Amino acid sequence: MEILRCENLSKYYGVGQTRVTALEDVNLSVEKGEFVAIIGASGSGKSTLLHMLGGVDRPDGGKILIEGTDIAALNEKKRSLFRRRKVGLVYQFYNLIPSIDVRQNILLPMLLDGQKPDEKRFDELTEILGLTERLCHLPGQLSGGQQQRAAIARALIYRPAILLADEPTGNLDKRNSEEITGLLKLSNKKYKQTVLLITHDEKIALEADRIITIEDGKIVSDEEVGK
Repeated sequence: MEILRCENLSKYYGVGQTRVTALEDVNLSVEKGEFVAIIGASGSGKSTLLHMLGGVDRPDGGKILIEGTDIAALNEKKRSLFRRRKVGLVYQFYNLIPSIDVRQNILLPMLLDGQKPDEKRFDELTEILGLTERLCHLPGQLSGGQQQRAAIARALIYRPAILLADEPTGNLDKRNSEEITGLLKLSNKKYKQTVLLITHDEKIALEADRIITIEDGKIVSDEEVGK
């Protein structure tokens, strides 16, 4: 079942002679439960694509359909609500709130919505991610790997339609990078979570089901990974 589709997606920065094409007529389809890696050189447009898919920024043309909703057509308030409830975002630098503990950081999307947390899911997630003993700590008291685990838990707590991870291992050492990649794979298999991973590391990309390569704002290849 298709969960995500982009149609003729375009994004430009600047005007006139200074205009830069970040994305141009990108078409993409992702099935529910797929693990897709998106690779490309710096400036190729891969992070811009992720920001469009996550509703962080709006395209200049085209559609982005997530579970049938065109998020590109939503106003800022509705897009923000949709992103909180349907899109899990994981960044390279964690983006945890330093003044609240790990438990509150993980539950933040639900707390902002006034929703009662599913304690069984919370306990299961934090146990799988190795955070049970760190829930009362502030982010600054955690290692980089632990902070990224907390960011993944926060992204998954609302059972999002898609999980978007932008270079989630870029700030970690080799051991932690492998663990974080393994946890993304686990969420994909255990929870049937749809995952789109932006990475420059081809070794990490090979852990996905598909690898999409972007150059100069265009998809130049879309291949299944033979395993």
